[in-house]
Amino acid sequence: MRRFDHVRRPHPLQGDGRVVDGISRERALLAQLRGESDLVLDTTDLNVHELRTKIDTAFGQPSGTRLTAAVVSFGYKYGLPLDADLVADCRFLPNPHWVEELRPYTGRDPQVRDYVLGQTGAEEFVEQYAALLRLVGEGYVREGKRYLTLAVGCTGGKHRSVAVAEQLAGRLASDGVGVRVVHRDLGRE
Repeated sequence: MRRFDHVRRPHPLQGDGRVVDGISRERALLAQLRGESDLVLDTTDLNVHELRTKIDTAFGQPSGTRLTAAVVSFGYKYGLPLDADLVADCRFLPNPHWVEELRPYTGRDPQVRDYVLGQTGAEEFVEQYAALLRLVGEGYVREGKRYLTLAVGCTGGKHRSVAVAEQLAGRLASDGVGVRVVHRDLGRE
């Protein structure tokens, strides 16, 4: 009752009646299933985090619980990814766009990757950001969060952000994080 009152939405089964009528219909529909169940969770006094913990305890494998990350490279000129939890800015590195022979290539190509990662501070940045991601990732898991979106940006989203995103994704994967890499603005120029 409290949850429905709090969000001020009708119960899907209440029809023209009250919230309590919808809850009664729901209980009647689920009565047989409840009788056959091995476990019944009373969610009355649980918030979503407590509910997740109870479900993980009952059905999950706590040692197998891990973080999943989306690593998204992007170009600042196209705007920040709206779903980013963390943002890494690679614009402090020299831009391969201004190196004529590298301009047509992307951060996935070895010559651009080597150029970007060969710049002063690039390897140190990747190492230290990977260490930060380990710390944050462990905290996310402790807090019951399972998903992280890391946005890695440069001016156009073609060279530096792509190369660094690939490196950070590799570090996350080697730490046991499930990783998906998306190069949002690659090919957009």
